[in-house]
Amino acid sequence: MSETASYGQFCPVSMAAEILCSRWTVVLLREMLCGSTRFNDLRRGLPRMSPTLLSKRLKELELAGVVRTAPTASGAFDYHLTEAGEELRPLVLGIGSWGQRWVESRLSLRNLDPSLLMWDMRRNLNPEPLPPRRCTIQFLFPELAPTQRNYWLVVESDNVDLCSFDPGFEVDLLVTSSLKTMTSIWMGLTRLGSEVDAGRVQLDGDPAVSHSMQLWLKLSPFAPVARRVA
Repeated sequence: MSETASYGQFCPVSMAAEILCSRWTVVLLREMLCGSTRFNDLRRGLPRMSPTLLSKRLKELELAGVVRTAPTASGAFDYHLTEAGEELRPLVLGIGSWGQRWVESRLSLRNLDPSLLMWDMRRNLNPEPLPPRRCTIQFLFPELAPTQRNYWLVVESDNVDLCSFDPGFEVDLLVTSSLKTMTSIWMGLTRLGSEVDAGRVQLDGDPAVSHSMQLWLKLSPFAPVARRVA
């Protein structure tokens, strides 16, 4: 069925599906439910979605009463969920929990994306276990192309910035890992400690930062979901 076709049914399930089941819509809602409101932030959370399609989906959700726009001082717009949009939270999180529980991990780990992984890690990072100063944490994925292998998280107070270029600060901790291993840790498919012990993750730098990594890194909100597949 094309995106413009209708199911032609009065059933509320089919009517809701016409709004929510077009490509990228549920993933866009996930990003908004995680707190992204600016167009560029939405793009960073949806790196494989074209800007044109993102604009189209936002407009469709606005027309459906799920999203509202708010002008900013710069003349751009922020995008916020309406009451109807917020009511989708348990549904979208439920889809994620179902995927974590039932989708085979080899399928999940086939879709590796360093920019999305680092964006999610930035959003969920907990600064409290880190020393009360600016901390710079570099992640190195050696198997990737030079333009994709390095990322820096710069943590200062409660502010966390993600850089794909060297910010010029002294690195407090260098984390070296394959992208697959770090994604597995983030998704709760394996544990940081076991990957360090196995030599698949190397931590070099300030012991206070490395020893507290599991605390400040946190994990995907779906990581605690018990898996029902091998």
